[in-house]
Amino acid sequence: MQVPRLELRNLTRRFGGRNVVEDVTLSVAPGQVTCLLGPSGCGKSTTLRIVAGVDRQDSGVVLVDGVPVSDGRHHTPPEARGIGLMFQDFALFPHLSVADNIAFGLTGTKADKARRVAELLERVNLLTFGEKYPHELSGGEQQRVALARALAPRPRVMLMDEPFSGLDERLRDGIRDATLDLLKEAGTAVLLVTHEPDEAMRMADEIALMRAGRVVQQGAPYNIYNNPADLAAAAFFSDVNVICGQVQGALTRTPFGKFLTPGLPDGSMVDIAIRPQHLKIDFDRAGRGPNPTPQDGQAARGVVQRARYMGRESLVEFRMDFDGSILRATVPGVFLPRAGTTLWLMLRRDRCFVFPTCRQAAE
Repeated sequence: MQVPRLELRNLTRRFGGRNVVEDVTLSVAPGQVTCLLGPSGCGKSTTLRIVAGVDRQDSGVVLVDGVPVSDGRHHTPPEARGIGLMFQDFALFPHLSVADNIAFGLTGTKADKARRVAELLERVNLLTFGEKYPHELSGGEQQRVALARALAPRPRVMLMDEPFSGLDERLRDGIRDATLDLLKEAGTAVLLVTHEPDEAMRMADEIALMRAGRVVQQGAPYNIYNNPADLAAAAFFSDVNVICGQVQGALTRTPFGKFLTPGLPDGSMVDIAIRPQHLKIDFDRAGRGPNPTPQDGQAARGVVQRARYMGRESLVEFRMDFDGSILRATVPGVFLPRAGTTLWLMLRRDRCFVFPTCRQAAE
């Protein structure tokens, strides 16, 4: 069995009597990208600082290639961990040339350093930029220099804290893809921190979704997106519509038909969540909608409040007859019904998520 390149076991960090990181456990294999994803303040950057060695956990262990670098007995300094760092601000030295920035952390002879710098400049498509200075570069070029500098010592692990958030949106995808190719080619284990679900989905082999210091769900992007652990997890990745219902006899009755809700006692309230792209729209037929189907259940009537063209799709908002709630549907292309138009909605049953109501749990 392959030893993880990076492993965290039950990391906990407290500030002011509060756990900002609580019992975080994960592992990253060579060439794997794992993303710590979550809102600001959830503990992901603190976790990264503990791995880097610039902060110390109150309990738990950090291991690199199976060897503890930080536990209750000893603490390996950051520079001895074989870990590279990339941050949002790039942190390039303004008084050093591009080549000298990349060579800064290297050891060995002058010739060895020069060969490594030239190799990396070629890999990041900046071969003729060695004598330039950071202020002469664009944001995307500075990011590539920062990547080359972080890769220069051949780190076993790379830590990346929102490294692309300062870039123009048009540049991000290309630079992220190039960065990912370089890191995987080097066999580097990557722990990436971001609050952007799209970035996590694009880059990560595995996502660890954090909330209030804890990992609430962990897995491949496809699995987390399509099998969210709770309503908050589903809503973190995209907009969701929520229909409330009450359980009776392992069934929940809604205006869209009955949903199976086994294992919940009668009287329990549930939230049925569905993303806007999985709502189906049909026309009104003299006050009647389409016939029910096993896949889509029965239709519920709503009145268009507004419709907006978003480029690749249209967003249509409905006020539903049954309770006055607002549901949003997205459809490919241009579909712009006028406000006040009566239409019928159906739910893709295989795309619905059913969760115990959070409000009920809080009460």
